[in-house]
Amino acid sequence: MKFKVDQELCIGCGACEGVCPEVFEMRDDDKAYVIKDPVPAELEDNALESEESCPVEAICHE
Repeated sequence: MKFKVDQELCIGCGACEGVCPEVFEMRDDDKAYVIKDPVPAELEDNALESEESCPVEAICHE
């Protein structure tokens, strides 16, 4: 499974990193980035939870 963060929508709240720091990280520009691509099967549930926790729906997966 692959995840993507829309940098235009991301407000840098950090919820995704808080839920799944193995897949998402906040950087100096206060935006979230995917750091595991593709996401390993054992982290998919947590990554999906991060997607759901994003208040501006900036995360999507395929």
